[in-house]
Amino acid sequence: MDNRELWQDGPRVGAVGLGCMGMSWAYSPAERDDERSVATIHRALDRGVTLLDTADVYGPFTNEELLGRALAGLTPSDRERLTVATKVGLVVTADRTPGQVPSPDGRPERIAQACDDSLRRLGVDVIDLYQLHRVDPEVPLADTWGALADLVTAGKVRALGMSEVEPAQLDGASVIHPVSTVQSELSLWTRGALTDVLPWCEQRGAGFIPFAPLGRGFLTGALTPGSFEGKDFRAHNARFTDEAMAANAEIVDTVTTVAQRHDATPAQIALAWVLSRGERVVPIPGTTRPERVEENAAAADVTLTAEDHALLETLPGAQGDRY
Repeated sequence: MDNRELWQDGPRVGAVGLGCMGMSWAYSPAERDDERSVATIHRALDRGVTLLDTADVYGPFTNEELLGRALAGLTPSDRERLTVATKVGLVVTADRTPGQVPSPDGRPERIAQACDDSLRRLGVDVIDLYQLHRVDPEVPLADTWGALADLVTAGKVRALGMSEVEPAQLDGASVIHPVSTVQSELSLWTRGALTDVLPWCEQRGAGFIPFAPLGRGFLTGALTPGSFEGKDFRAHNARFTDEAMAANAEIVDTVTTVAQRHDATPAQIALAWVLSRGERVVPIPGTTRPERVEENAAAADVTLTAEDHALLETLPGAQGDRY
């Protein structure tokens, strides 16, 4: 797989990364298998996928532990090829119920302790990319970002990123310490980032890390109405009601048409479109299966034509809110 510079003068990573959240959290528990997930992470490295993304809130905590277990099984040379990214700034209660929304916590003391805990769970001496998961409206951003900058000074973190933020917040943080990456949702059915944070990244040499580039699985064409169990967060999401999925089927039908032109899968077309958004755009599709890693990685070899782009630009907006 071709590599991309993740941010200006930053590490080079495979064009397609790997989001690890679903291995431990949010999606169907029936799909979780730690042994298979470790094998999936190792297969990803074999395919040139070298950006791995997690967060302390996933589980909570168990996803970082799982990634740490996978990292422990690597040779030093393989570990050096990876950029390990985690996030801080969201918390859930211990008795979290399906559909519960995590709460932001950007207190400096929480940031400092969380970093030490993440280092321990991941089994690393330094976090390659530490991202603020959400801005806490109850804590001045300068205080939160300053605490994160202190971790870079202390040698515990190499670079900082932000997630789900607005350009004004990025500007404010950048005065204190560089924002190396921005993570936001971007896919063929969620395009808001194209008009705000992606241009910000392009102007400043920051990397852009799209999460949910496959529309939480919808753009693969493999999901059907009523297929989610209660503990799968999509069962409580407005875009995955039976009515919304039926209305959004037109999006998948068009993506499938483009896929047939390239002898590719709908997932590969969806990823190829995201990859075409910029040189420092590295999507992080999630999966729990090695074969899906193979499929997603192969998307980097798909080049969409002008005709493909024109057709994909005609797609309607998705029915249903993101959250």
